[in-house]
Amino acid sequence: MNMQSDFPAAPPPGCPAHGSGKRVPLYGTEFAADPGAYYTYMRSYGPAAPVELSPGVEATLVTDYSAALQLLQNPDTFRKDSRRWRDYNEGKVTRDNPVVPLLEYRPNCMFTDGAEHMRLRQAVTDSLARVDTHRLSRHVERVADYLMDQFLSRGSADLLNDYAKLLPLFVFNELFGCPAEIGDRVIFGISGIFDGINAEKANEVLGQSVGELVALKRKQPGDDVTSWLMQHHAQLNDEEMAHQLVLLLGAGAEPQRNLIANALLLLLSDERYAGAGLLVEDALDDVLWNSPPMANYAPHYPVTDVDFAGTRLRAGELVLISIAAANSDPALSASRQQLSKRAHLAWSAGPHACPAKDTSQLIGVVAIEKLLNKLPDIELAVPESSLTWRPGPFNRGLTALPARFTPIRTEKKPVTQQQIPTGDHRAHTQNKQEKGGLWSSFLSWWRA
Repeated sequence: MNMQSDFPAAPPPGCPAHGSGKRVPLYGTEFAADPGAYYTYMRSYGPAAPVELSPGVEATLVTDYSAALQLLQNPDTFRKDSRRWRDYNEGKVTRDNPVVPLLEYRPNCMFTDGAEHMRLRQAVTDSLARVDTHRLSRHVERVADYLMDQFLSRGSADLLNDYAKLLPLFVFNELFGCPAEIGDRVIFGISGIFDGINAEKANEVLGQSVGELVALKRKQPGDDVTSWLMQHHAQLNDEEMAHQLVLLLGAGAEPQRNLIANALLLLLSDERYAGAGLLVEDALDDVLWNSPPMANYAPHYPVTDVDFAGTRLRAGELVLISIAAANSDPALSASRQQLSKRAHLAWSAGPHACPAKDTSQLIGVVAIEKLLNKLPDIELAVPESSLTWRPGPFNRGLTALPARFTPIRTEKKPVTQQQIPTGDHRAHTQNKQEKGGLWSSFLSWWRA
C-alpha cells in the first residue's frame, strides 16, 4: 500500500483539487477525458481519497486493490443498505441530486445485507441459473441481425448508439418476458435514467412498466426470468419483484453496453488484435481490467467509526470502490494479470459480487463476434483521439463510436430512422406518439 502523503502531487489539469484537504471531483468533461490522471493523483492521498461525486455529494474512494478487496469481503464492518447514508439522512444530499437514483435504498439484493440479502440474492442467482445458454446465444444473434440490418446498406454506423446500446435492452426484454407494449417503455425508462435525459419521467415510466410486467406475470407466467423469480421459494412480493427487475434490467443493460462498445473500440484500434492470435474473450478481459464499464461504484457504509486504509471513516459515510483505479494499482504486477485473468474487480467481489457475469460475458462475445464476422473490413471512421466519453462518476462509456465498412445490400426493409433512438433520444421520446416502438419494431421484423 502507498503511504499517506501530507502533500499530494499536483492535480491533473482542470482539477479543482489544489492541495491537501480538497476533494477530487469525479464529474465533468476533464475527468471523463482522462480519468487515469485523476487516479494517479488520488493515489498520493494513500489507498483512499476524498472525492465529490457531484456538487455537494461527498464520498471516500478506495483506489488500492488490496484495500478494495478487504472492504468488499468485510460485510460486518461495511454495509450496503444506503438507509445508513449519513449525509442523505441529514439533508446534505437531496433526492433531486442526479447521482441519488443510483445510490438510494431499494429493497433489492444490491442494497440489502445479511439474511435479507441472502434471500433476495438466492432468488436472483437461482433464476439466472435457469437461463438456457444456447437459447440466449440464438436470441443475441437474432437481435444483432436486426440491428445490423438497419445500417448495413449505409456502409457506416455508430457502433455505440446503433448497436451496443440497443442490443442488451432487446436481449433483456426477451429474457424477462416483456411483451411489446411493456418492453418499449422499459427501453425508454432505462435509457433515460442512465443518460440523464428527462430522467424523472424515465424513472416514472420504468417503475410503471415493471409494475405492469409483475402484474402480467402473476396472471400469465411464462418461460422467463420474471416468472422464475416469482416461482422461487423466497416468495418475493410485488414491491420486491419490481425492484429486482429494475436492478437486473438496469444493471444489466448499462454495463453491458459499455463492455461491448469498449471492447469494439479496443478491437478496432489496438494493433495487438489485428492478427489471429487474440480472441474476443481476450479483448473483453482487457476491457474489464483496463476500462471497466462501471469504473467507480460498489457503495458501502461503515457500521461504526473506523480507521480504514489510513483514513478515518465515520459511521454512515459513503465509501465507493474505484474498480478502474484498483485494477490499475501499480502494486499489481503484469504477471498477475496474465496468471489470473479474472482477478480484476469489474464484477466486484465478496457477498455482493455480480451474479450475472457469465451471462454478460456470453452476450458480449456473441454480439461482437456476430458483428465482426458480418463486417470483416469494419474500421473506425474517426481518429481514436477524437472520441469522447460520457461525463459522470460511475460509468466508463463512450458517447459515440463511428465506424465504416463496405456497404451490404439487405433484403429486409429497415425500420425508419424515427424508430431508432439517436444519442439525444429525440426520436425515441416521440416513440409513443407513433405506431409501435423499438421492441415492437424488432418483433415485427422477426415475424416478417
